[in-house]
Amino acid sequence: MLSILKHPTFARLFGAQVVALIGTGLLTIALGLLAYDLAGARAGAVLGTAYAIKMIAYVALSPILGALVAHMPRRAVLIAADMLRLGVALFLPFVETVAQIYVLIFLLQAASATFTPTFQATIPDILPVEADYTRALSLSRLAYDLENLLSPALAGLLLLAMSYSGLFVGTAAGFLLSGVLIWTTTLPPSTEDTRRPFRERVTRGSWIYLATPRLRGLLAFNIAAASAGAFVLVNSVVMVRATYGLGESGLALAMAAFGSGSMVAALILPRLLEHVADRPVMASGALALSALTLAHGTALTTSGPVPWSLFLGLWALTGFLYSAILTPSGRLLRRSAHAVDRPAVFTAHFALSHACWLVTYPPAGWSGVQFGLGMSMLIMGGVATVATAVGLLVWRTTSGEIAHHHPDLPDDHPHLLKHGGRHHAHAYVIDDEHHVWPTQG
Repeated sequence: MLSILKHPTFARLFGAQVVALIGTGLLTIALGLLAYDLAGARAGAVLGTAYAIKMIAYVALSPILGALVAHMPRRAVLIAADMLRLGVALFLPFVETVAQIYVLIFLLQAASATFTPTFQATIPDILPVEADYTRALSLSRLAYDLENLLSPALAGLLLLAMSYSGLFVGTAAGFLLSGVLIWTTTLPPSTEDTRRPFRERVTRGSWIYLATPRLRGLLAFNIAAASAGAFVLVNSVVMVRATYGLGESGLALAMAAFGSGSMVAALILPRLLEHVADRPVMASGALALSALTLAHGTALTTSGPVPWSLFLGLWALTGFLYSAILTPSGRLLRRSAHAVDRPAVFTAHFALSHACWLVTYPPAGWSGVQFGLGMSMLIMGGVATVATAVGLLVWRTTSGEIAHHHPDLPDDHPHLLKHGGRHHAHAYVIDDEHHVWPTQG
């Protein structure tokens, strides 16, 4: 997998991703400490609102911002987003009210909602070979997991020598270095058709996404992953502190177990996906994750908590299956759109996948408070099971050539001339000549 770093352009972009992730991880720790300074016992409510603002910005703004920057050079867009995030990070140590936190977090996440889809859509253009792209996806997943594990430790070391305000400087440094690495990289130009009306550019990615069966299946599997993942992220602290009676080190172990399982999956998947198609891997992961969550919830409800060592193993397995669902996503997105539409489709996935988290976070937390952790786990496992069933139902077709008919195109249309008549077969994607997915040949 590390051999992909021999590609100089990807290596620089991956370096930019890593340093930006480290900066984001430091920001998460510093933001929690800042919220406590400003709000005291209400810090949890402040952070909850800040993270809700983050998700709303991702879901609502990313398609609009993606359409606005579609005609701009990719490198300029990425650097500008990094510089905006840098500026916000430098302002955060000087805030005096909770409202100022909310405004700055909104600006920060708006920049991220522009940066991330643009970044993700660039990678398949610089790595046209699918095997290379698969390794890049796994390496990217690994970077996210390592950030979750290492950023708290790095923050702890830095806090031995400085106040938490210094962590915001570290965040800014991460975004600055990310911008420098992108500035030194030559990126392929965007091929998106900016002659389309603005409204169509905003909605085109979602139209292609929701009209493609495998992407509708991907969305359903994302809901399954988010259902189990939301329980882990929201309720792990309650499980560790209230159920097992452990302290902060116990929470760190639990989250490390989840992240370690995810990393193992990221290491295994490139080799596995060379021999097994995406659908069986993702469907198996979703089915197993749903069953695991239901089984764990049943055990917790009927027999009480499992032994601590077994709990860590279950959290690691949950992380493994979670990553098995999410890591191949980029391959499906790449395969489901022409290069000209790829940025719009990646933007749509960015918004829709975060919408999955937006709708699963609240029930994961609320059900735990109202009904107890065991019943909450059963509820989230039930949601994951239903979502998995929907994914299997809507994603039945496989990749490859699909026979279809074009009764609406004129006889001299270039598409008919290229493929030899109205009835033909080719790799099918939704575009201007193919508005709906064929239900039969």
